[in-house]
Amino acid sequence: MITPVILAGGSGTRLWPLSRQLNPKQFLKLLGDKTMLQQTLERLRWLPCGSPIVVCNEEHRFLAGEQMCEMGIMDFSLILEPTQKNTAPAIALAAIHALTQPPRESEGNDDNPTLLVLPADHVIDDEEAFRKAVEGALPAAGRGRLITFGIVPQRPETGYGYIERGEKHLEDPDLYEVTSFREKPDEKTAQAYMECGNYYWNSGMFLFRAGTYLEELQKHAPEVYEACSNAMKKMTKDLDFIRVDAKAFDLSPSISIDYALMEKTDLASVAPLEAGWSDLGSWSALWEACKKDEANNSILGDVKTIGTEDCLIRAESRLVATLGVKDLVVVETKDAVLVAHRDHVQKIKNLVEEIRENGRHEHLNQREVFRPWGSYDSLEAGERFQVKRITVKPGARTSLQIHHHRAEHWVVVKGSAKVTIDGETVFLTENESTFIPVGKAHSLENPGKIPLELIEVQSGSYLGEDDIVRLEDRYGRE
Repeated sequence: MITPVILAGGSGTRLWPLSRQLNPKQFLKLLGDKTMLQQTLERLRWLPCGSPIVVCNEEHRFLAGEQMCEMGIMDFSLILEPTQKNTAPAIALAAIHALTQPPRESEGNDDNPTLLVLPADHVIDDEEAFRKAVEGALPAAGRGRLITFGIVPQRPETGYGYIERGEKHLEDPDLYEVTSFREKPDEKTAQAYMECGNYYWNSGMFLFRAGTYLEELQKHAPEVYEACSNAMKKMTKDLDFIRVDAKAFDLSPSISIDYALMEKTDLASVAPLEAGWSDLGSWSALWEACKKDEANNSILGDVKTIGTEDCLIRAESRLVATLGVKDLVVVETKDAVLVAHRDHVQKIKNLVEEIRENGRHEHLNQREVFRPWGSYDSLEAGERFQVKRITVKPGARTSLQIHHHRAEHWVVVKGSAKVTIDGETVFLTENESTFIPVGKAHSLENPGKIPLELIEVQSGSYLGEDDIVRLEDRYGRE
């Protein structure tokens, strides 16, 4: 039985402005009607898998949990990283957790589970080929090998690291020894790798026993092992989340599994994989993965094109029109528009960093912000006022809170609302409203069966989101 480990951390800045720090690409519907995380989970349905372990950032915990539940997956573990420390510590947390779980009869009573480590933001078109590669590598993983899946290159790619293969395994003819890991090459070197035939793209997907990984980590990266072990010993459970000890975890180096372990161990093997793989690491990669029209354009949303070729164009909230252009990426969101040449999209990370350094907010979140109880969309703002559209999921409730600087006026436009103000409760339906004065403790609940939508008008001297004092919260927020 396989224990899936889904790595759902990361900020996905290279797909800005669609991907933001608080809502990165692994939680977005980039291809189809499911998010990248959900597609990763769906890919496992034909494999002998037990309950998945998801590792994500603290700030993404509700997104991850909700998307798991949307898939009908109710039995899972969600480990929260206090800070991002790269893949070696993240996998270590999952491996330690897997070993501490009581063996389940339904999952084969395995006290040293086999972990299938998958990033949450990859595309794999040929799921059958993926399944066969994983199943073919299982015997070697059971014998203590650390297996990485190497993607057979389709072009001389400079945006990926490479794995150099060695001799074939005697016991497993579909596996090879790992000779070396190579950094992202220049164009000439990438072409040489293609012609050689002994090099694969480094996918970041792995298969191994939890105990084997930790033993090798203790040998080759003891500081990572020690920090993660101590962090899990002091972990706490909060709702459905596993919170590792932040102080202990902070002592771990930030390091990838390749640097920490795979480049040093004698147990590394590579399994070649041809399955239509992409990590969607840039807008050009997404363009490659998308279906295109007769002019080789990938188009989504309200878009009008004339004389436009080889472009990726996405419109989220308004009409986007292009005329006489070629090789462009045009992405429109409610609060930002990106126009870039496809050959320059690898520099978007630098652009996002400049936005952050300038003290702007567009790197952090989109205009529509998701909360565990629903979402809000900032419609308009000016001096001393702000207008939002609030959506509350059925059965959900905001925290009991106060504001020191703003008053709020709520108008229900859809559904029903249960409003509590200073201990008094009223029920509102469509076209009814209420007023919350400054300093009054209040909460909002949707008692109905359909989403509650209301318009919130804020007024006051300060309208920042940090003017919230939570008195009670069912979601464990401070």
